Amino acid sequence: MKKALTGLGLSLVAVAAFAQGSGGFTGPDNLRVVTTVEAAALADDTAVKLQGYIVKSLGDERYEFRDNSGTIVVEIDGDDWHGIKATPETRIELRGEVDKEWKSTEIDVDSVSLAP
Repeated sequence: MKKALTGLGLSLVAVAAFAQGSGGFTGPDNLRVVTTVEAAALADDTAVKLQGYIVKSLGDERYEFRDNSGTIVVEIDGDDWHGIKATPETRIELRGEVDKEWKSTEIDVDSVSLAP
């Protein structure tokens, strides 16, 4: 019985650690800010950081994002906004990955924050 309870306890610790994910660290990272034009030329699944403005909702969690170099479509899941309320005048920072499809390139966003 004691072994079963110990195994259950370890399982619960593992589940709790998995639920927390890798979040928690706030500080510098190794990503440099790229422009939308640079991001569109990168390989699929490349991690990127963009700074600019969401100028239009395209529906279905997709948005038009603009910086000084141009525009690109970004996909932002509802929970990735982290409470940020943005307008077309709100400068934001997006972190995510390049998502290349056959005829298009989008950014699959992991997090949204106010730009520094």
